[in-house]
Amino acid sequence: AKDYELRQYETAKWVSTVIRGEPQKEAMRQGFWKLFHYIQGKNEKEMKIDMTVPVTCLIKSGCADFKISFFVPYEHQDSPPQPTDSDVFIEERKAAAIFVRSFGGFASPEKYAEEAEALARILRNRGQPFHEDFFYTAGYDSPFKLFNRHNEVWYFKK
Repeated sequence: AKDYELRQYETAKWVSTVIRGEPQKEAMRQGFWKLFHYIQGKNEKEMKIDMTVPVTCLIKSGCADFKISFFVPYEHQDSPPQPTDSDVFIEERKAAAIFVRSFGGFASPEKYAEEAEALARILRNRGQPFHEDFFYTAGYDSPFKLFNRHNEVWYFKK
């Protein structure tokens, strides 16, 4: 469809952290730095790992907890080094069909919410069943990239 796409993602490992009781923007900042320290060597092997994209954030309806995640690079998928920070963990996300809506610019929590609502409305109108109680935000750019930025919101297909 012109206003969204349906992607099939394979099972993969992500390194994640959950930030509780902070506004989304602050949770993203704190979570990003915890995960950045992990890839900079704050792990059992003291190994530097390449930064990957996207950086995702799980948003659950009516919940003030935010799960921020980095994709584990392909060369580390089989055995990612274990985090040494007790707030950071490796998770395996199962293969899934995901509805994706892309947009440009600098994404604020408000913009992500607006785009998620637009995607939800489109999916409902087209009779596409999806998990409505949560969505992911996905950011692909460094904060220093000013133009041609790429952001997404993801709903999982039922």
